[in-house]
Amino acid sequence: MGYKIVFKKRYANNLLTVLTYLEKEWGKKAADEFQDKINSALTLLSVHPHLGAYSDKTNLRGLLITKHNRLFYRFRNNTIIVVYLADTRRKSYSH
Repeated sequence: MGYKIVFKKRYANNLLTVLTYLEKEWGKKAADEFQDKINSALTLLSVHPHLGAYSDKTNLRGLLITKHNRLFYRFRNNTIIVVYLADTRRKSYSH
C-alpha cells in the first residue's frame, strides 16, 4: 500500500516552469520525457518514502530526478508532501 502524495503550489509552479522551458528549448518530447521521470520518481516514493536523502538544513528529503533537477519532499503519517522542484545548477536551494 502506497503513501498518498500531495503537492504544494510552489512545486506545481516549479514543474510548470521546467516543462515550459523544456518544451520551448528542446521540444514536446523532452518535456514529456521529463514528466515521465517525475511520475516514475513519485511512484517509487509512494512505496519507498525514505528513498530521498534527508537534509538537516532544509528539514526535507531530496531526490535527484535529472542531473539538473531535484525534488524536495517530506512525509508524515501516510502522506508525502512534495514541496518544490529545484534546479541543481544553482548554488543553494531556496524553499
